[in-house]
Amino acid sequence: MELGLEGKGVLVTGASGGIGSATARVLAANGARVGVHYHANAEAARAVAAEVGGVALQADLRDEASADALVPAAVEALGRLDACVANAGAWDPEDVPVAHMTLDRWRATLDANLTATFLTARGFLRHVETTGEGSLVLVASTAGLFGEAGHADYAAAKAGIAQGLLLSLKNEIVERAPLGRVNVVAPGWTVSPMTERSLSEETIAHVTATMPLRKVATAEDVARAIAFLCSPLAAGHVTGQVITVAGGMEGRLLR
Repeated sequence: MELGLEGKGVLVTGASGGIGSATARVLAANGARVGVHYHANAEAARAVAAEVGGVALQADLRDEASADALVPAAVEALGRLDACVANAGAWDPEDVPVAHMTLDRWRATLDANLTATFLTARGFLRHVETTGEGSLVLVASTAGLFGEAGHADYAAAKAGIAQGLLLSLKNEIVERAPLGRVNVVAPGWTVSPMTERSLSEETIAHVTATMPLRKVATAEDVARAIAFLCSPLAAGHVTGQVITVAGGMEGRLLR
């Protein structure tokens, strides 16, 4: 399928590893020039950028000034910016029920996920006002759709992305860019550096129990869905949608 990404500029946040780096590779394979954003892992981001012919860009997306500078930096480095993938986020592997969760952890998780996505989206919406078009893809999680016991902080942040933020932005973007689109990809359990330590055989059996496709996703599975939504040809009339990449998951087992 022709995606129409040849020569396009795409910014991918959190692109130094896992889903982000896989997305950078898929986009580059389809002809896009990619801005490989990172927060702390400069070495990995520069390696990905070198591999895909892109450019590494640093920003702390929890910090307003740093986040605000990212999109203009991507435009300057790439020469244009047609799509943005707000992928950066963090998941704390420690199970902590709300009754015992500290306010510091709650705030840190929301900042790393919901606030970072808000600031990335805001920067991109300001940019598309000058171009009239563009695709914004937000990366959420099945935790935001089904909840996740022990990780209510993460689930709440991702629900905010997949519901309130998405459904507001898909209407707001067209006020600034008539052909602007906003969509969400919600991965389920995916093999990545963030999750691999938690994916024991027992865990895999548990998390795939409600999936018709009894397997954990690869980063490439998610990346291809993201690339589809970035495409002005394949997904040019798709906006306000959540694509769940989770093997048909129907919910979560309690026991």
